[in-house]
Amino acid sequence: MAAYTILTPALATPGAKLGDYGYEREGLGTLDAEFVEVEPTEEALIAAAGSADVLYAKGMKFSAKLIAALGKCKHIACASVGVDYVDVAAATAKGIPVTNCPDTFIEEVADHAMMLLLSTHRRALEQDRMVREGRWRAGRPQLNLIPRLMGQTLGLIAFGRVARAVAHRAKAFGLHVVAYDPYVDEMMISSHGVQPVSLPELLAISDFISMHVPATPEANGLLKEQHFRAMKPTAIFINTGRGPTVDEGALIRALDEKWIAGAGLDVLEQEPPQQDNPLLQMPHIILSPHNASASARFDPARRRRAGQEMALILTGRWPMSCVNPTVLPGSDLKRWQPYAMDRGPNS
Repeated sequence: MAAYTILTPALATPGAKLGDYGYEREGLGTLDAEFVEVEPTEEALIAAAGSADVLYAKGMKFSAKLIAALGKCKHIACASVGVDYVDVAAATAKGIPVTNCPDTFIEEVADHAMMLLLSTHRRALEQDRMVREGRWRAGRPQLNLIPRLMGQTLGLIAFGRVARAVAHRAKAFGLHVVAYDPYVDEMMISSHGVQPVSLPELLAISDFISMHVPATPEANGLLKEQHFRAMKPTAIFINTGRGPTVDEGALIRALDEKWIAGAGLDVLEQEPPQQDNPLLQMPHIILSPHNASASARFDPARRRRAGQEMALILTGRWPMSCVNPTVLPGSDLKRWQPYAMDRGPNS
C-alpha cells in the first residue's frame, strides 16, 4: 500500500490515456504515492474523499460540499492557471492549500494575445475571405483606412506575468504600453517600460485593450457597459484571460452598435458558445477556442509542475504557487486578495 493517496476524477488530460500519470510522477520523484481514479461525479469523489491525501482537480467543478468531505487531505492540485473550478474559499476555511501552474505557459498566452491583436488590427480573416471570394482588389481599400500600428497605445488591464510578456512583445512593434493594476506597485510597472495609469485613463487613451484579470467571484463581470462606452470607437478589445470577467452582453452591444471597432477573443462567458451567440456572426471578431496556452510543451510542463507541488506539500514544505486568498491556518505567508476594479491604482 502506497504512503499517499492522490484522488482524481477519471478524466484523461489532453494527449494522455486514463491512468497515465507519468509526468506527474516525474514531479513527485521518489515519493511513494498512488493515483486513485474514480467516476467523475461529485458523489463518487465524496465517497472516496476520506482516504485522499491530495485531490488532483481536473475537468469538473470541485464544490464546497466535496471539499468538506475531505478527511485528511493536505493539498488540492490544479494543473492549470485558472482555479475557478475549485471552491478556493471552502478549501481555505478547511486549511487546505490550493495550487496552480501560473508560469508554465506564459509565453504561449502572450504570443496568442499578440496574434489576436495583430490579426484584428490588420483584418486578417476579412482579408483572407476577400481573396477566397475573388475580391482581390477590395483588400487594399480596407487597409488604407487603418492607421499604422507603430505609435498606437496598448492598455493592459491587470499586470501579471502574461501582461508583462505581452508588454515586452508590444514594445517591439512600436506600441506605447500603459497598464492598470491596483495590486501592483507603480514603480514595478514602470520598471517594465510601461506607464501606470488609472482605469478611466486607460479606457480613454488606448487603441487596443487587453484583459488579463484572473477569474475570481469578485471579478465576474468587471468590464461592463460603462467601460466599453468609455473606449475609443476605433478601439480593439482583446481577452486571453477569462470570459466571465467581461459582461458579454455589453461587449456584444459595444460591437454591434460600434462603440468599439473589433475584438479578438480566446475566452467567452459560456464555453463552448451556443451557435446563436451573436459574436459568432460578426465579421470584425477573431475567436479561438480557449487554447491560448496550447503548445507541444503545454501538457508535460503543467503536469510535472502539479506533481512537484504535490511532493512539496506532502513532505511538509510550502508550494511554489499557493492561490488561497488569505493566511492559511498555521502559516504566516500571505496570499493575493481578490481583484477589484473599484480600488484605486495605489490601493
